Amino acid sequence: MSLTTNHQLVLLLDILDEQSGECCGNVSEYQQIKRLVQSMLSENRITDTQLAHILPDIYSYGTQGENTANVPEHITANQANIEQWIGTINQFTAK
Repeated sequence: MSLTTNHQLVLLLDILDEQSGECCGNVSEYQQIKRLVQSMLSENRITDTQLAHILPDIYSYGTQGENTANVPEHITANQANIEQWIGTINQFTAK
């Protein structure tokens, strides 16, 4: 059974929220971020323009995080973006 777009977004939201709050993450979380975003973009199920606009940025964040030597620094440098992404995803999932 595949995840619905809403389930994928909730999972993505959980990962981003945890990374933001705890300022830590691991390679598998960044890989999961990339897989979730890639799946949503490839299936063209995202109709919300704001959400469609931030997904490539979240994918880039996942790629950079997967390859970073300093995860806390990477999260701190992206903290404002992460908070914006969380807000946008929350608006979409609340609909």
